[in-house]
Amino acid sequence: MMETDDVTAQPQTIGVQIHAPAREFAEQHEVATITEYPGPPALEVRDLFAYYGAKLAVREVTFDARQHAVTAIIGPSGSGKSTVLRALNRMLEVVPGARIEGSVHFHGIDLYDSAIDPAAVRRTIGMVFQQPNPFPTMSIYDNVAAAARFNGVIKTRQQADDLVESCLARAALWDEVKDNLAKSGASLSGGQQQRLCIARALAVNPDVILMDEPCSALDPIATLQIEQLARELAEQYTIVIVTHNMQQAARVSDDTVFMSVDEQRAGYVVERGPTSTIFTNPTNKITEDYITGRFG
Repeated sequence: MMETDDVTAQPQTIGVQIHAPAREFAEQHEVATITEYPGPPALEVRDLFAYYGAKLAVREVTFDARQHAVTAIIGPSGSGKSTVLRALNRMLEVVPGARIEGSVHFHGIDLYDSAIDPAAVRRTIGMVFQQPNPFPTMSIYDNVAAAARFNGVIKTRQQADDLVESCLARAALWDEVKDNLAKSGASLSGGQQQRLCIARALAVNPDVILMDEPCSALDPIATLQIEQLARELAEQYTIVIVTHNMQQAARVSDDTVFMSVDEQRAGYVVERGPTSTIFTNPTNKITEDYITGRFG
């Protein structure tokens, strides 16, 4: 598929009639309706290449993540979705031998500029991982408060109390744990642990929250809670979520980036745009086949 420098432009058609199955999918599942948000994107990714040693993992990845919107990155296993996600907050560079080319800008700031502190990037662009990972030796309270204390966000016990309650409430967990804050974070159910991890990410006041398949280890009820939470958090934060679940992407996201794999096993962007367009009227046959389950 041909790309343009303007990521808001519609992808060019490849001249095949492919729309009916996608529309059937959209009728069977709740496809998110795009909402227009003012202002420039929070993140601008341009011509991103990522390598593990000599191995090219992803190539020429270009997309925007709009402010106060949910951007889903979808695609088959091995297409580089998690690699791209980790490049957005410089988590990728902690992997020995990993490096990127291209650019990632946050509100116009080059995140890979030599003057930028990677730790500051990771505070501003938080990450929620596939497996819930609360600090097992810490209480629910300290799981939320510890990073904020370390980063100087809070200095007094009252500030800590207020922050813990606020973050747990925004993560839709406060009512469930408010009487058991001294218990270990590891004592919670899987879905509660994942919401605790989200509360922990919120505690350092990020602007962007990255979610790497946050529901893959959860049951359907917990999955629905995380999806609803992602939509609610988009009112205050920019959300980028990697998911292999097409129904989830359709339900939760405003914009979708679809990645696939080329002949050299490098991931690339096939198509990007509003979720409502990607799931009802894709312009590329590969996209159509993937979202309707014919491959992947």
